[in-house]
Amino acid sequence: MANKKILIIEDDHDVGLGYHIRLKANHYDTFFATDSLTSISEARKHQPDLIILDLGLPGGGGFEVMDRLKADMYLAIIPVIVVTARHPYPNRERALLAGAKAFLQKPVNNSEFLAVIRQCLGETNGSEQQHA
Repeated sequence: MANKKILIIEDDHDVGLGYHIRLKANHYDTFFATDSLTSISEARKHQPDLIILDLGLPGGGGFEVMDRLKADMYLAIIPVIVVTARHPYPNRERALLAGAKAFLQKPVNNSEFLAVIRQCLGETNGSEQQHA
């Protein structure tokens, strides 16, 4: 079975590289976009199984990316996990209302990060705690 594909939309190279290393070690294939302008074209190109999205992006920000994903019938079905350093209030509620499957605060705990990814990809048996 092919590895699941994850699009990382993150403008901080070191953070993106950290995600890549964690995900590659867990048998996921990763692709990158570093701003809101290229994120949609990368999503269309790679058709990822999951998107990890930072909110603080050049060119419009993460909420604009979420709006653009939801407006595209092929991309709207891709689960999105928001991972941000922004304050959770009011961003958590806004992200979940915009369609994010989960909201994580940076710096993110590795085991929580992977558990949320597995849950969003349907790779858990349902006994793990849901993180929103």
